[in-house]
Amino acid sequence: MNGPAQGPAVLEITANAGVVQARQLVRTLAQQCRLSLVEQTKLITAASELARNTLIYGGGGTLTAALVEERGRPGVRLVFADQGPGIPDVDLALTDGWTSGNGMGLGLSGSRRLVDDFVLDTAPGQGTTVTITKWAR
Repeated sequence: MNGPAQGPAVLEITANAGVVQARQLVRTLAQQCRLSLVEQTKLITAASELARNTLIYGGGGTLTAALVEERGRPGVRLVFADQGPGIPDVDLALTDGWTSGNGMGLGLSGSRRLVDDFVLDTAPGQGTTVTITKWAR
């Protein structure tokens, strides 16, 4: 695999249907990347939680998804971005077991554990961007 097979796909997450579409898109990319079934499930689960967070807490946003390659290793990179209120206490939000009570209960820390790379960029009043990558083994 030489770089992305195609350009990144951008999906609007503005309703529950967008969360479902995000899962379907991530499943397709994970299969194209030849992730194992277990790794596909982990990535789809993390993506589902982050898409729901984008919708519920960010007021909607986008998912930019792409096949990537780094040092000869293929992967799937997902960027969830919103213009919501941001996360006032990142340390608390990344604490294992912490949830606002509305999500799947995984929270950001659970999503972080399910993927290989996790980057959170947020500030109060600045929105939130979460970038995750799952690498083929």
